[in-house]
Amino acid sequence: MSDQNDKLDTLKTSSMERRLSLAKASLLAGTRWATANATSMFSSEEEKERKRKKATIEQANYLVAEIGKLKGSIVKIGQMMALYGEHFLPEEITQALNTLYNQTTALSWPAIKQHLQNELGNKLDDLTIDHEPLGTASLAQVHRAVRKSDGLELVLKIQYPGVAEAIDSDMSLFKNMLKLTRLVPQTREFDQWFDEVREMMHREVDYKMEAATTKRFYDRLEHDPRYIVPQVIDEFCTSKVLCMTFERGVPINSPVMLSLPQERRNQLGEASLEIAVREIFEWGEMQTDPNFGNYLVRLGNGADVADKIVLLDFGAIRQFDAHLLDVARSLIKAGYHHNPEQMVAAMRGYDFFDSIPESIKPDMAKVFLLATEAFSDPSQNPNLSTELMDEQHRYDWKKSQLHSRVMQQASKSMASRYFSVPPKEFMFISRKFIGAYTFMTVIDAKTNVRDMVGKYV
Repeated sequence: MSDQNDKLDTLKTSSMERRLSLAKASLLAGTRWATANATSMFSSEEEKERKRKKATIEQANYLVAEIGKLKGSIVKIGQMMALYGEHFLPEEITQALNTLYNQTTALSWPAIKQHLQNELGNKLDDLTIDHEPLGTASLAQVHRAVRKSDGLELVLKIQYPGVAEAIDSDMSLFKNMLKLTRLVPQTREFDQWFDEVREMMHREVDYKMEAATTKRFYDRLEHDPRYIVPQVIDEFCTSKVLCMTFERGVPINSPVMLSLPQERRNQLGEASLEIAVREIFEWGEMQTDPNFGNYLVRLGNGADVADKIVLLDFGAIRQFDAHLLDVARSLIKAGYHHNPEQMVAAMRGYDFFDSIPESIKPDMAKVFLLATEAFSDPSQNPNLSTELMDEQHRYDWKKSQLHSRVMQQASKSMASRYFSVPPKEFMFISRKFIGAYTFMTVIDAKTNVRDMVGKYV
């Protein structure tokens, strides 16, 4: 956390201020690009490529540094582009955009207090609020608080003033910047993903929607001892402030987590993945942000008090239509049976898969079968190493290196070009499962996913 001297007193949310800042940055970056091209005109192809890559990296880093100075929604746009942009942005751009996650300078307490007074009015008198934020992000920061009337510990997620209103303007600025600097090919796929990011941004700042979603998950998991969902306190909620109970826990990747006995780590891993499975097969909506900061673990005592996963953030919930869910479920079921023909059949009836030549689908099925090998039975899957799954069907996630193997298989597949820009809905589902897989890899869990999926097959 930065100290008070590093905090901002206000955010540049005026469209004129932001437009001038980005226009200047884009112009300078475009000039650099033109200069780099001119100086490499008479170079060999190999030298041209080296200079092109160097110029792209320099441009990307420069632009990202300028974006970071503006804070607010434009930083979040950059972060989302880093998360999902691997399919339509050059690698140099996504690497530079990833550095935006480190730019989390807080808004100063006097500015936050004034904002809270505007939002909560006299209700603010019933709260004692820590002046130092518990956490900061590009669109909001979180402060701990105590309700004076009963001592209830709370957290206030406080949206920065002006960021919601600046989203559409910032999206246009960001897109124009990419056009001016000629860093990104302007394709139909790029436009579709850009529109999707715009929708995600608006969902991120809709605190009424997030409060309602948090309540739904609270109701679903209230009686399951493996999970904790914060309780929304409506009294202190507005369109710009979300108030919930404060829930203690340790980060997923903390040393104390890694020192837990294997069986406790296994149980936490199963609880993590079960959420993803139930989201697909029961609830039809999914938390699509795989950020570890969205989870904590409240440790038990290893005896009568169980370890619990604390689910913190429901701002990136995505609801899916029935047809897409049927396709996703069919693909998972085909993976459970490890049946190539069933996997190809599961693709039928969905526009993206129907547009792929029939001759390519068996290759695509191989990639999906590998991605779902943890669901399969060793007796049905001759490619599943005996080192990866024991007699109790517990899969060794860390040893499996599943994600990298799937990526290698996809890149070598005849269907590789169809994996380059997948449907955005499948990208969200994929991100969710990658996040769950990574969770289990980090805590070195060995889990029986087959039984979990078997309930729905």
